[in-house]
Amino acid sequence: MTWARQLTLLGDPVSLAEIAPDPGADYGEIFTRRWIVDLILDLVGYTADRDLGTEVLIEPSCGTGAFLGPIVERLIESAAAHGRDLRTLGPAIRAFDLLDANAERARKTVAHQLSAGGLAEDQAETLAAEWVSSGDFLLHPHDLASADYVVGNPPYIRLENVPRPIMDAYRRTCPTMRGRADIYVGFIERGLEMLKPGGALSFICADRWMRNQYGADLREVITDRFAVDAVIAMHDVDAFEDEVSAYPAVVVLRNQEQKRAAVVEANGTFGAPDAERLSTWVRRGRRRNQSTDGYEATRVDGWFSGRDLWPAGSPSQLALIADLEKRFPPLEDARTGTRVGIGVATGCDEVFITRDPHLVEADRLLPLLQAPDTTGGAVDWSGTYLVNPWDDQGLVDLDRYPRMAAYLNAHRTRLEGRHIARQRPATWYRTIDRVHEGLTGRPKLVLPDMKAAAHPVLDDGGYYPHHNLYYVVSDAWDPEVLGGLLLSDIANLFVGAYCVRMRGGTYRFQAQYLRRIRVPDPRSVSRRSARSLARAFESRDHERATAAAAEAYGLPGLRLP
Repeated sequence: MTWARQLTLLGDPVSLAEIAPDPGADYGEIFTRRWIVDLILDLVGYTADRDLGTEVLIEPSCGTGAFLGPIVERLIESAAAHGRDLRTLGPAIRAFDLLDANAERARKTVAHQLSAGGLAEDQAETLAAEWVSSGDFLLHPHDLASADYVVGNPPYIRLENVPRPIMDAYRRTCPTMRGRADIYVGFIERGLEMLKPGGALSFICADRWMRNQYGADLREVITDRFAVDAVIAMHDVDAFEDEVSAYPAVVVLRNQEQKRAAVVEANGTFGAPDAERLSTWVRRGRRRNQSTDGYEATRVDGWFSGRDLWPAGSPSQLALIADLEKRFPPLEDARTGTRVGIGVATGCDEVFITRDPHLVEADRLLPLLQAPDTTGGAVDWSGTYLVNPWDDQGLVDLDRYPRMAAYLNAHRTRLEGRHIARQRPATWYRTIDRVHEGLTGRPKLVLPDMKAAAHPVLDDGGYYPHHNLYYVVSDAWDPEVLGGLLLSDIANLFVGAYCVRMRGGTYRFQAQYLRRIRVPDPRSVSRRSARSLARAFESRDHERATAAAAEAYGLPGLRLP
């Protein structure tokens, strides 16, 4: 079936000339090593000791047969063990490939295996043709809840690199393919839809969907309706026939309630013997943790919920995060009046920021704190002010402030050229963000956006933060005690697990990541721990802060990996 024929199933027909597969195009094919295939089949339970002839397996992007070969081997062995005639196994496998040439090669490989297994040549070819179809898995009209297993290595193609008619069809068919998603997101979504209760899906594909915004809808579908059984990071593993930079992971998902999940980080030495040992541990091992030269593995109770990013890190780090998220509330919490925010963005710092204390009316100037003012661990104000066009009621009337009016009007053309001014011409002199003057006088912790480690600094209440600083205010926390917690490696663990790292390992301490930090109830922190945290914060001693924080979290003697 061609792309054009499949698209007619979705509504408006699309011309074959627009979308017919191009034999010379890049279809994201990356072929998987045999021992990785065996690992995936073992993890989902597609093993020859089972009566596989009674079950259905789907391979959505079979290529020339990297997965199909081992699948058929196991099916033939199972049929022999359970007394099944190979000719009756037509429903047992459904495989697809977009390219006719790949599908034809896969059929020949399968037919050869079936002939070797005892079928006559014509019977083998007939069964192979029933199993392997030319067509686009994403657009095929599948029966839902019809498969016991969905396995494979879906294509690595960015959605925006797909012809527009195909892209639109994919988006209609696979609602989780949002933004700049890779099309394997759609393969995961459609594969999950096809699982029977208790069925399992396992793909090897890039893990970016776990930690990028475009994977949010898919993560929500998985955590709401399915279970994460295992995630095996393989960034440095020689998993493919060709060398690629794909940040791959093997993920195992099941159509069942969430139970324990295995989290594994494999390194560059991981090979076939490690895969066999790992498979045994995931399926039957009783120990919570396992570590070898090739990988580190642990089991976590449950999984992370909702559409939020799934954290990154070693298995032991993820296990610690899962435990802390289960036991402690987030940093931003209405019960303690703790709030995380970002400083003011002006849209034109050259106009709104000044060092002249007499430039405009005195009550229209706010002392502005910027990231360089916090470098030493304490506020060292550089003398900059924000020309503030806001009061408690909103934007001020410029007629009441003739000096500020004259100054802003002198730069009116520049201010009106900003996007926000074009959107709201009547408020051309506004900053992008509204200024809340009450924030200036509040004690607050400020944190620079980009740092290698958390760098909380206390502003006792004299400055307004610039947009390169994030801030934390609280009604319940002593700011120095909270500062000690945020200085600790435990706070860094959360931010490092959820944020997108910059080159050189720099973290982004943005509000969305700071809100992921879990903290104990301030009333539960002992006086001793509180004193230790405050002193560590004052002396900028992150090791002492980490030790005191571990005690406050009920984790004395914690050693972070």
